[in-house]
Amino acid sequence: MRVILAEDSTLLREGLVRLLAEEGHEVLAAVGEAESLLKAVAENPPDVVVADVRMPPTHTDEGLRAALEIRERWPRVGVLVLSQYVEKRYATELLTGETEGVGYLLKDRVVQVDEFLDALERVADGRAAFDPEVVRQLLGRTSHTDLLARLTARERAVLAEMAQGHTNAAIARRLHISQSGVEKHINAIFDKLELSGGEGYSRRVLAVLRYLGS
Repeated sequence: MRVILAEDSTLLREGLVRLLAEEGHEVLAAVGEAESLLKAVAENPPDVVVADVRMPPTHTDEGLRAALEIRERWPRVGVLVLSQYVEKRYATELLTGETEGVGYLLKDRVVQVDEFLDALERVADGRAAFDPEVVRQLLGRTSHTDLLARLTARERAVLAEMAQGHTNAAIARRLHISQSGVEKHINAIFDKLELSGGEGYSRRVLAVLRYLGS
């Protein structure tokens, strides 16, 4: 895939460049601040952007702002945001508007190479990829605790996997259950949480994430 990186840490940025090159991906640009990221995308839109939330000059949310602008101006470009910590408002902002092909990972996850590359591929394919810790905290902080209490332990496990962006087949493998069993659990989850999943798996994943983020 074709990737643009935006990370102000030179060490991490260069490490990601090498990793992606070794995996056969093309890094179109690797920049250290948000303005350069937007310029690089405008000149040569990639399949996916990997961007740090906090970038110069203020190191607050420049990377997130750039990511949201990319989503608006180039909706076919996937965006994978990296953050040092779980910040619910950032996750919530990423879930507003058109959110297919979006992800939020903690930087600690990058060192787990297989998980990072899997998330990158999911985002490039137009699916979601949310860090397990992000999902855990959304589950812990949601205002919908009464409805979540209706779920069985297995349904909560399926919900957590689903919220990370995994497909039915992947959830079945990870939880060692049948794919038809996963589908039954997901139907039960949507019934108990009184959610309308809409058409397509990505829309159902995003419905769950928006629900947990509210």
